[in-house]
Amino acid sequence: MKKTFAVVLSGCGVFDGSEIGEAMMTLLAIEEAGCACQMFAPDKKQMHVVNYLTGQPMAEERNVLTESARIARGNVKDLKTYDPAAFDGLLFPGGFGAGKNLSTFAVDGASMTVDADVEAAIRKTMAAGKPIGAMCIAPVILGRLIPGVKVTVGHDKGTDEALKAMGACPVDVFGPEVVYDEAHNVYTTPCYMLPDATLGVVAACCRNLMAEILAR
Repeated sequence: MKKTFAVVLSGCGVFDGSEIGEAMMTLLAIEEAGCACQMFAPDKKQMHVVNYLTGQPMAEERNVLTESARIARGNVKDLKTYDPAAFDGLLFPGGFGAGKNLSTFAVDGASMTVDADVEAAIRKTMAAGKPIGAMCIAPVILGRLIPGVKVTVGHDKGTDEALKAMGACPVDVFGPEVVYDEAHNVYTTPCYMLPDATLGVVAACCRNLMAEILAR
């Protein structure tokens, strides 16, 4: 029977939502592995909206679920409806939305909080014994919620220090590697947290993460 993964998006675009390349490479890796997916996002207002030409915030409001529908071609569900019994794992692509909309890491650092629906999804998945995967900056969410969890954000010193302050155990990697925390059934990979990452490297990260999950 084909395995199905839930993918949690945080909007559309690297600076205020999901990193589009990471989201698409995650979906491609799922498809190439012979699996299916369903996308989810929290139904809430974005922290802010960024003008991608200037990098500056704009005076408008957008909704995370509505923006995520751009990546999902409309096929995205409210994260409140997520039930781990219907899925074989839960995946989080990166992008600043992970630290702005799914959590407050971008503002609060190690004092961050996690969106209630995101926390509920993670805790339910763990209780069900299903794997959780996170890419790029998204592992900080797991670092906040799971004491002692092993994760990677590449080798970014500032983020490593924040993870340590939250009680997590960052593991430095320098390529498209996957860090597997067997005790918590968590898989992480750096994607664009690698300073010189290309889309090809991101694709390799996502493929490797899926391969690791499916191997167990």
